[in-house]
Order: sequence, then C-alpha cells, then structure tokens
Amino acid sequence: MPKTKFQDFIFTIIMVIVMVYAMVCYNIAFDKGGMSSDIFLLALHELPIMGAVGFVLEFFAVGKLSQKVTFKHFDPKNTNPFVITVMISSVTVAFMCPLMSFIASILFGFQDAAHIVPNFLQICVRNFPMALFWQLFYAGPLVRFIFRLIFKKQLKEDK
Repeated sequence: MPKTKFQDFIFTIIMVIVMVYAMVCYNIAFDKGGMSSDIFLLALHELPIMGAVGFVLEFFAVGKLSQKVTFKHFDPKNTNPFVITVMISSVTVAFMCPLMSFIASILFGFQDAAHIVPNFLQICVRNFPMALFWQLFYAGPLVRFIFRLIFKKQLKEDK
C-alpha cells in the first residue's frame, strides 16, 4: 500500500483508470444490450471525464474517509492486513459507486429533473455488485501488483 503522498497519487491514478474504464465498459454494454468490441473504444471517450471525476473524489475525499471508517472498526496493528485491505476496498466502493453513479446519471443519462432520482437509483443498484466484485477480485489485486512493481525499490527500503 502507498506510504507517501506521491505513491498514493500514483496508486489512485492507476486504480481510477482500471475501475472507471471497466465500469464505463459495463454501463455502455448494458445500455447497448450486450458486449461488443466497439464498447472498448466507446469507453475511451468517457474515460477522461469520469476518470477525472473519480480521481478528484477518491484522492481528496473518499480515500481518506474509507480509511477513517475502516480504522474506526479495525485496529491495523491487531488485524490481518488482508482484512484491512478488503475493508478499505469495500468501503471505498460503498462511497464511490453512489457518487460516480449519480454523476454519470446526470452527465450521460439525464432526461429531465423528474427522472434524476429514479435513474440514479437504477444505475447505482446495477453498478454496485459489479463495482464491488470487480474491485475485490480483479482491479484491487491487479493494481496492487502493478504498484508493487513500480515501487519495488522504495517498498523494500521501507521494510
């Protein structure tokens, strides 16, 4: 896990790209009625917007809040690091999914003011299971692996 602000910055960028790209692909595929190779290219158009939003939310608010909530319930000195990692990841999804779903529903699915809440709820309920499982089983492990490769020397020195 990141130990410095710079490491946290890099970790957040990588995680946001992996999570946002996957979720944008998922939502486009859902809206189009199925997955196709075109969706991977279409998702690249939304990635800069949603990636920037996701980065700002996670780096400046949700990341700290997720750690605060996790450490309120678990003492990192007496808890298995795996449990801490799973909890931080899960709490992050619990905050980020509704926030990102709300923003996406306004930016990409806005019909009129009367449909904001139902549209947001539908998107959030649809996205939450995918975001949680994607984070826990794929994105989280992949990003932590990439992070350890990038910062191998610094992480070894910290031990």
